[in-house]
Amino acid sequence: MNINFKAIANILGLLLLFNGVFMLFCLPFAIYYNEPYNYFLISSGITIISGLSIFLPTQKNKVKELRKKDGYMVVSLGWITMSLFGTLPYVISGEIPSFTDAFFETISGFTTTGASILNDIEALPLALLFWRSLTQWIGGMGIIVLAVAILPLLGIGGMQLFVAESPGLSPDKMKPRIQDTAKRLWVIYIGLTFTECVLLIIGGMNFFDAINHSLTTMATGGFSTKQDSVAYWDSPFIQYVIIVFMFLAGTNFTITYYGLKGKFKKAFANEEFRSYFILCVVVSLGIFGIMATNLGDINLEKAFRNSLFQVVSIITTTGFITSDYTLWGSGVLVLIFILMFIGGSAGSTAGGIKIVRHIIIFKNTVLEIKRQMHPSAILPVRINGKAINQDTTYNVLAFIMLYFSVFLVGLILMSFTNLDFSSSLGAVATSIGNIGPGLGTVGPVYNFAHINDFGKWVLSIMMLMGRLELFTVLILFSPFFWKNY
Repeated sequence: MNINFKAIANILGLLLLFNGVFMLFCLPFAIYYNEPYNYFLISSGITIISGLSIFLPTQKNKVKELRKKDGYMVVSLGWITMSLFGTLPYVISGEIPSFTDAFFETISGFTTTGASILNDIEALPLALLFWRSLTQWIGGMGIIVLAVAILPLLGIGGMQLFVAESPGLSPDKMKPRIQDTAKRLWVIYIGLTFTECVLLIIGGMNFFDAINHSLTTMATGGFSTKQDSVAYWDSPFIQYVIIVFMFLAGTNFTITYYGLKGKFKKAFANEEFRSYFILCVVVSLGIFGIMATNLGDINLEKAFRNSLFQVVSIITTTGFITSDYTLWGSGVLVLIFILMFIGGSAGSTAGGIKIVRHIIIFKNTVLEIKRQMHPSAILPVRINGKAINQDTTYNVLAFIMLYFSVFLVGLILMSFTNLDFSSSLGAVATSIGNIGPGLGTVGPVYNFAHINDFGKWVLSIMMLMGRLELFTVLILFSPFFWKNY
């Protein structure tokens, strides 16, 4: 089959070691808040021992560079393995005794979806809430990218991992070597997380709430420590800070890198970033206009803030809530639903289809009309002034066709659950887009607890496929993948 299973097992063992160590980060919160912490010690111990039992026996099977097939398997199996072991703190503590519910909550965390089965978030121990947020922060940039930065020290290269895991078309390299790129991504990621935390504390949040919301904002995950999400803090300062950092998290991290170095011209010269910025502004103003016209006597600043917050939250697939957008009228609801299929920038922590793909499809459609008039003309699609090859265009077309095909299959499967059509529509769209809140009974003021186990497993698979951009998962089920070339 031409697949190095022992090398794959070696990396999966290493990922479990990372996972087990991250669980220990929750202990200080349990100790400080005088909460039980044995379940974290047990969960971490099981995870680390399992990781070592896989990692150590396969040490001699390390390879200099993973093949493409191996990379795809590591990413898909890595995400599933991380999620399976990530359920341990929920199950062992007894806070989420159902394995299905625990897995749903965990994979929603690692895939940065933000859909939850919790009816009373604030009843959970604070240390467990921190683990919940930490799963999103780990998943945001990707435990795989972290491994890419570390694996070279162990004699393993990581290009195939980075390509398979990173969201978008292909990650721009800020440095020639892939591990240097991964390290810089993490420096930016950690730096922005810290900065947001400080600003939220200045705005009046306590440290625990601030660190949790910073973790889940930069991951574009949307898990909150409050049942009312960000609406709990009716503070313009706090909400505008979160808007800014959601926007940054949904921006290609290469563009953020240029912006932090003061190269603003280079950042604004990027076509995807300009489209992303304009889309957020235009749709927010449109929804604000609808609200100001139809909702009567309202606070204009708050209406603008709510519209801007929800637009940025949905486009970046973060999923934080400041208001119940299902009450803003059917026109706004249609716009919100469309935004669920937009997604953030390629190379960001956001999910969804990604704006650059929409740009390519739009340009190719316009050029196809021209080609009908001038069949002999060579009219390549150009992004940032550079022609992209035809294979990339075909890849984008295939991805979008596959995206909506998977969406339809998910919708059909959800029709066999206890959900009405509107709720099924929202549940599948929000899961495959890694957004969080949906429509109907899975809307912004509800959760996913009432969905039966079959539906939760369907949506869990949708979350995983959406986070890993469909091809990474589906290619494993292709007969061509298993052929020995």
